[in-house]
Amino acid sequence: MSQPNRLPEGGRIDRDRPVNFRFNGRALSGFVGDTLASALLANGVHLVGRSFKYHRPRGIMGAGAEEPNAIFQIDRDPHTVPNLRATQTELYDDLNAESVNCWPSVENDIGAINGWFGRLLPAGFYYKTFMWPKSMWMTYEHYIRKAAGFGRSPMAPDPDRYERRNDHCDILVVGGGPAGLAAARAAGLSGARVILVDEQSELGGSLLGRRDIIDGAPAVDWVASTIAELRAMPEVTMLPRTTAFGYHDANFVTLNQRITHHLPVRARTGCRERTWRVRATRVILCTGAIERALVFGNNDLPGIMLASAVSTYVNRYAVVPGRAAVVFGNNDTIYRTALDLLRAGADVKAVVDSRASADGDLRDAVGSAGVAVKQGCVVSG
Repeated sequence: MSQPNRLPEGGRIDRDRPVNFRFNGRALSGFVGDTLASALLANGVHLVGRSFKYHRPRGIMGAGAEEPNAIFQIDRDPHTVPNLRATQTELYDDLNAESVNCWPSVENDIGAINGWFGRLLPAGFYYKTFMWPKSMWMTYEHYIRKAAGFGRSPMAPDPDRYERRNDHCDILVVGGGPAGLAAARAAGLSGARVILVDEQSELGGSLLGRRDIIDGAPAVDWVASTIAELRAMPEVTMLPRTTAFGYHDANFVTLNQRITHHLPVRARTGCRERTWRVRATRVILCTGAIERALVFGNNDLPGIMLASAVSTYVNRYAVVPGRAAVVFGNNDTIYRTALDLLRAGADVKAVVDSRASADGDLRDAVGSAGVAVKQGCVVSG
């Protein structure tokens, strides 16, 4: 099956292991190493959902936990799971994803009529309007919840098995990006007992989606060598696909490890998830940063993405989200994203920098590529 936005080479996907999946009944394909979001973009799918209240069209905006729009119902009973982010869902064979909060389809959502009456539907409209007659509230509530709900709870008993584990360590490192890897390595070399956790399928964090250089070599090479060094340390435990969801008194941290979420349903055996209860002498938080979206009119529509997410899709997943782009921001990373798009063959119409002046190698490289750079300007809508 065609993936029109997939680059012919590059990325960290396994092109020798194609994956077939379905989105809203449509058969699509991707590769092992994709997320559901990257596979959708590779297949040219941009409209993925509808907003909570006015049912405005929504597209993929981020590449990780910050994603606000691509929230899906995954698989069917008894294995169905509601409200999963496509950016955090690893692609596997026969995965079935459905958009939520839309009917009869995401393309033709009858709820979009709410947008026509937006000025008449302020905050608290439901509670102030549907209180009379009192006997009708339960009827009103049923349809209001149906219009506003995001996913469906599974109706069949859960067939999976879940485990708990208690552990102690000297150092718990939360986050497996460059800072987390460096911290875990330093602690491991000291002989400390270390647990390193990261929510993603592989360690490396932001370096997996960038073309940075460390010690004269690609940053991904540094990531690989550091992971190999950590694996050789007997007192170091690495837990990918693991989210730290609670930080309690006395350095007591609770973790959720997803063990079989990335496997096809038919191949899942044993424990599906494990809850870790870890008591650490010291906790090091290396959770990185999330790009803040800029505010302008209609910045919520499909096709508007975070610059860092675009670079991640290009470099990590070999996907160019669009063939023509305007890059807007207020720091030097927008020039890195513009260069990533140019290398991917996209037509970068302009780079809009809200700062009055900016210089440096990245800005010069973009200008030398013939891209219009507009400084001291903003996108207004």
